[in-house]
Amino acid sequence: MLLLVGLGNPGDKYASNRHNIGFMAVDVVHTRWRFPPWRKNFQALVAEGTIDGERVLLMKPQTYMNESGRAVGEAVRFLKLTPADVVVIHDELDLPAGKLRMKVGGGHGGHNGLRSITAQITDAYRRMRLGIGHPGHKELVHGHVLSDFHKVDRDWLVALLDAVADNAGELTRGADTTFANRVHLAIDPKPDKVVKAAEDEAVKAATQPAEPVKPPERNAMAAILKSLMAQRGRR
Repeated sequence: MLLLVGLGNPGDKYASNRHNIGFMAVDVVHTRWRFPPWRKNFQALVAEGTIDGERVLLMKPQTYMNESGRAVGEAVRFLKLTPADVVVIHDELDLPAGKLRMKVGGGHGGHNGLRSITAQITDAYRRMRLGIGHPGHKELVHGHVLSDFHKVDRDWLVALLDAVADNAGELTRGADTTFANRVHLAIDPKPDKVVKAAEDEAVKAATQPAEPVKPPERNAMAAILKSLMAQRGRR
């Protein structure tokens, strides 16, 4: 089983924050792969389903960011998982907005959610670092991570999180490098590869019956962002 953990803070007040990009990511995975409704367990909201035939437990800790390890540690111990079975999705200041990097082990880089998880299960778990950009000065960091995404962020945010959900099957196989490469190609395709992909699709369309249209869940992030913006407008 893979434990896929999105980090964030619970409640409408934080729903659109940059710090909550981990919650947003697992919400898109949840919708894209048609997981059952969220339920409470392990001091978190969880949903169990399958991705490419592999069992996956999605998790959104409800302990607030700084105590995320309590939820993750409880689940790991109960399910008898190893740190290698855990992928933690979190915001990353040291990456430009819209970029993704995968990493195994290492320090927490000042991220309190990672610090809490490391204290519970060691630092040997897998991390999906989603770039939110740095405000430029250390004293601005707190306000930056706890401020909402803006409308101008929508395009890159939708593209990034849809790509994460579309390629989540690679995570279940432990193919983190392949996963990252496919996400990068989806959000920043190289022209020659785009042309080749278009040619391949044209040949496929000419030789095979048309495939059914993908379900609306493919663009789940757009719907989630619309909901978040609506919540923001009501505050």
